[in-house]
Amino acid sequence: MIVYLDTSTVLRVLFGEGKRLAGWGRWEKAFTSEILGVEARRAVDRARLDGHFTDERLADVHAGLAAIERSLSRVRLTRGVLRRAAMPMPTMVKTLDALHLATAVVLRESHTPELVFATHDRTQATAARALGFECVG
Repeated sequence: MIVYLDTSTVLRVLFGEGKRLAGWGRWEKAFTSEILGVEARRAVDRARLDGHFTDERLADVHAGLAAIERSLSRVRLTRGVLRRAAMPMPTMVKTLDALHLATAVVLRESHTPELVFATHDRTQATAARALGFECVG
């Protein structure tokens, strides 16, 4: 399977909350947007400020995120991706979600027609399915 991972899939692994994506790490290739690192680190920092992490756990989470990032092919936020994210979407979509969806659409159109969209966000999955993606997660 060739998969596009949105940030929710990575955060679930890092935080150890909920059931992780079935087949985590056993895909042929995994893509994500370069915004994943920013989005994930903001979530980690919010959790730290809320007192959910000890210093040791925080260090483990950051190391885990770095390892996951090394294993993914990150897609740049090109003008084409930004233009696509600004276009109307078939469902309600927040800004960062639009960037993930647009990245996956551009990737699917240019290189990977069999791309599967992975998310644990129900709203994001609805939008991805409306854009014609098979969704997992």
